[in-house]
Amino acid sequence: MADPKEHAYELIDRLPPAQLTAVVSLLESMLDPVSLAIANATFDEEQLNEEEEKALGDAAAWTKRNPGIPHEQVLAELGITQEEIDRFREPK
Repeated sequence: MADPKEHAYELIDRLPPAQLTAVVSLLESMLDPVSLAIANATFDEEQLNEEEEKALGDAAAWTKRNPGIPHEQVLAELGITQEEIDRFREPK
């Protein structure tokens, strides 16, 4: 098959509904701008310094001793809502 898009359509047409839902979710995540940015980001090969290593260790130790902070609580403390985040668009 010469055209990959046509081949994809043919494969999708053969999927049962449960698998089709999974494929749709996969395609949506692949097209999500944040997911694309993460997937295309370069790997940071810079070594951590002692201060950064200590900070990471402190954070890991803190999370073992303390419960996490719910997302809603963080948003409330910042004075923003999830709806505002969902509607936010970067300036062009």
